[in-house]
Amino acid sequence: MSLKIVSTPEAPAAIGPYAQAVRAGNLLYTSGQIPLTPAGELVVGTIQEQTHQVLTNLKAVLAAEGAGFHDVIKTTVFLKDMNQFSEFNLVYASYFGEHTPARSTVEVARLPKDVFVEIELIAAISVETVRN
Repeated sequence: MSLKIVSTPEAPAAIGPYAQAVRAGNLLYTSGQIPLTPAGELVVGTIQEQTHQVLTNLKAVLAAEGAGFHDVIKTTVFLKDMNQFSEFNLVYASYFGEHTPARSTVEVARLPKDVFVEIELIAAISVETVRN
């Protein structure tokens, strides 16, 4: 099986030795996204504002491979404070709608740049999908 490194200028560039995502066959694995804009600016607002930016970034990475949130099979969510789960979940649900992928949500002591949320995901996409 060949691996394909996925990169798009519509999401923030990797700030270390990793890829935005890697495609292996019909599976797309994203790196964790934090609330950075594609220009690399940190969104320092509320958990809801940060979650919007994270999901916007993930949407762009998915789109780079012709996929969308409907293709997501698993997400892993890292929250700085589980007391913010309800506010986070309102935004999260607005991106996924009726589609409910498997999800793990964990509280962590600290996230990069001291943000409130980081999300990574796995999507199953058509092997025939070609990046535009």
